[in-house]
Amino acid sequence: MMYITQGLRRAIQVNGQGVATIDGERRQTWREFGDHVARLAGALQSLGLGRDGRVAMLALNSDRHLAYYFATIWAGGIFVPLNTRLAPRELANILTDAGAHILVVDDTLQSNLPHILEHTQAPKQIIFAGEGQPAADLLQHKELLSAAQPLPDANHGGDDIAIIIYTGGTTGVPKGVMLTHNNAVSNALSSLSIMYEGEPWTYLHTAPMFHIADCQWNTGITMHGGTHVFAQKFVPEEMLALIGQHQITHTALVPTMINMLCNVPDAQSYDVSSLRKINFGGSSIAPAVIRRARALFPNCQFIQGYGQTETSPNISMLLDKYNTDEGPYAGKIESAGQPVFAMEAKIFDVDDQELPPGAVGEIVARGPHVMAGYWNRPEETAYALRGGWMHTGDVGYLDKDGFLFIVDRLKDMIISGGENIYSTEVEYVIYQHTAVAECAVIGIPHKKWGESVHAIVVPKRDAVLTEEEIMNHCRQYIAGYKCPRSVEIRYDPMPMSGAGKILKKVLRAPYWAEQDRQIS
Repeated sequence: MMYITQGLRRAIQVNGQGVATIDGERRQTWREFGDHVARLAGALQSLGLGRDGRVAMLALNSDRHLAYYFATIWAGGIFVPLNTRLAPRELANILTDAGAHILVVDDTLQSNLPHILEHTQAPKQIIFAGEGQPAADLLQHKELLSAAQPLPDANHGGDDIAIIIYTGGTTGVPKGVMLTHNNAVSNALSSLSIMYEGEPWTYLHTAPMFHIADCQWNTGITMHGGTHVFAQKFVPEEMLALIGQHQITHTALVPTMINMLCNVPDAQSYDVSSLRKINFGGSSIAPAVIRRARALFPNCQFIQGYGQTETSPNISMLLDKYNTDEGPYAGKIESAGQPVFAMEAKIFDVDDQELPPGAVGEIVARGPHVMAGYWNRPEETAYALRGGWMHTGDVGYLDKDGFLFIVDRLKDMIISGGENIYSTEVEYVIYQHTAVAECAVIGIPHKKWGESVHAIVVPKRDAVLTEEEIMNHCRQYIAGYKCPRSVEIRYDPMPMSGAGKILKKVLRAPYWAEQDRQIS
């Protein structure tokens, strides 16, 4: 049986005087952080947190975000990180659904409280964990901590639920993904087996900590006694500066963030020599973007992780050596790698029958990383986990060497005149244009063909692009039926989720507003 808190106890034992957290001017050793967690767990218990009680966290990245993660689990509760980009009503619905006993907020998010509380009565206690002045009726983190007695570790583990992370909600009502101790620790072990080099990490939390892409490393960095460094949120220039200031060795990003770093003016002037590995995932990445990133970070290896919240998240990983177009590994750069240790991946058809190598179908997975289920949603859990396999909703194929290629999301596939067109394939081509900063390809209504391919393109700073130029570029690389029939050149940023993904649902909405049904 695995325990998330075992990793914290180990860090204290093997690196007690080592630096555990750096948040602005605040620093803690692992011994100090462990004492902080035990006392914070005692404070949560004094507020009525019992076994499997839920503590929700609505805050930007910080050392306190990490402390509440461990303290909640140390006390035997369930940690519920909340997407800071959601609207108050959406947050209220999640708090109600989760039955959160305690809500923790920071300076930035406390102003949303009155609007959230209009729609829920779920949290019995609200803690202010910021630095500024809290509202009069909020409990103060510092006061709670100073008055608390350390609590012994509840020693929950195994199949006990430790975390509930709500899916983004960009495709419907968010669902609470229940992740167990076994899920979190087995995922950390399999990831570290690929990424850990035997030397302590200095890891930068710059992707949002409410998202599984970064949340997974709460456990992984702690297990080997590394150092957690916090950026409140992702700002490309600030991230590049922090890498040099704290000699960051590792971080996790989504491809959109990597692309934004590459587009920072004078990016080459920053000291990024300490960076050894970037773990990226969350969506597919264009090969042209990874090539630019390798030029920006010459000492860094890029390890792609593919998965989803429901798989804690890693299903597969692609080692850095495959990020090449030359030699015996050429062609693997466009894959998501091979299944990580302890996980299996297969391709199923619509009847849940396994398909042979090269055949395109739905990606399914099973292993110890797979969630316990969706919170309070037994029917949806049964459907997602039917036959003992997690059905990802992603379209892809396995090659003869067991490398997994992601073709598209089922919901992002465009069906035009009976032909399946994968938006990521078209995006890969558009990203090869040297003047393109960002792009998204969506399906829009077409009277004859059902849908047509529409590209939305953001040029690089000071670059000039035309619709015809993008169309002609695409015709050089892909079949005519896959090429955009229309192109929008926009100079405003793309709409992004809190996790840094382009919100295609938002981009599609104006085109489908008058339609009875959305084909895509």
